[in-house]
Amino acid sequence: MSRRPFARGRTRPTVMGLLPAGILLAAAWLLPVTAAPTGTVESATGGGYTVIENVEFATGPVSLKLDAHIPPGKGPFPAVILVHGGGWTGGDKTASFLRPLFEPLDRTGFAWFTIDYRLAPRFPYTAAVEDVERALAFVRRNAKEYRVKPKQIALMGESAGAHLVNLVGARNRPPSQVAAVVSFYGPINLMETLRLTPGGPLPERLKGVFRIEALDEPGVARIREASPDRYIHAKSAPFLFIHGTKDEAVPYAQSPLGMELFRKAGVPCDLITVEDGIHGVINWEKEPRFQGYKARMIEWLQRRLK
Repeated sequence: MSRRPFARGRTRPTVMGLLPAGILLAAAWLLPVTAAPTGTVESATGGGYTVIENVEFATGPVSLKLDAHIPPGKGPFPAVILVHGGGWTGGDKTASFLRPLFEPLDRTGFAWFTIDYRLAPRFPYTAAVEDVERALAFVRRNAKEYRVKPKQIALMGESAGAHLVNLVGARNRPPSQVAAVVSFYGPINLMETLRLTPGGPLPERLKGVFRIEALDEPGVARIREASPDRYIHAKSAPFLFIHGTKDEAVPYAQSPLGMELFRKAGVPCDLITVEDGIHGVINWEKEPRFQGYKARMIEWLQRRLK
């Protein structure tokens, strides 16, 4: 295989989530590869993006893979890494509840990647966060292969995936700095999002996610350690929050809270409110009135990354 794998990839035209709130709420809520990128390659005719599927970006207990979507042209291009939700315990890089974001990403003209990460309870926190950072390192390390501008990479996540990108972007620490973060209904304060009280009941599903047995002092400390609000500082990445007002899985108030905290730290941030939107971009596909976020998101990314 050529060291420029997109040259022989599956090509698709440049045209054109998450589970319903109750299902998500019930569900819960490696080492870097140093070789040249390889993946499952399918040839086809037609213009537009080239897709390189199942590129291994990390090994270890499990093999982690990503799909690369490379636009036509010489580049280099800004890039977006897309992180799926699924309550930290489910989902993958091609999940149906993630797919409504594919077409808007094509319209950016950027390279973009959708990734897998290790899932709880087999791999509890902090495994998934580490995998997002490893995917970021892989894309940056192979920037020439994918025609990517290594200093113009954004993270985008939805639901549990937004929690992960919120953490990475709020910390924004070397070597995992990013140029921007797009957070779809992502938790900022986990104790509030999960409706937890110190000394109160701990849902069984969360024990495996955070490897804790009770909301005693160590258990609460673990939850707070995983809360993005703990890491916001002046050098956090610029953020765009996108959230529906009728979200029952991650309360809408989490995004205004993020706005308040980031602005207090002097970090640029913006909020797109989806009036009457429930949890999951896949649910927003049902009504045209919910679709306005797409053009605004594209404009924000182009302004931030170009």
